[in-house]
Amino acid sequence: MKINDNGRIGNVNPYKKTGESAFAQAAGKKGKAKDQVEISAEAKELLGAQGNRTEEQSLRIDQLKSSVASGTYHVDAGKIAEKMLPYLK
Repeated sequence: MKINDNGRIGNVNPYKKTGESAFAQAAGKKGKAKDQVEISAEAKELLGAQGNRTEEQSLRIDQLKSSVASGTYHVDAGKIAEKMLPYLK
């Protein structure tokens, strides 16, 4: 007599059937379901605002990029600590 017989008639995995039917419904019986991405209005606004840099900001960003690339950029640990202090309190 086998106690751990996995070939029983009542051996059903309810999760397997649920997952397959949900996938078939999501696909609309057209095949595989395709991924979709929706960008919110706030995100679109932020992306638009990102491109509206002033000439001074663009110049400052270019200077920072060049100093990081050349290895001359210095991080002031005291300034970072001052900025983090309010969040830790």
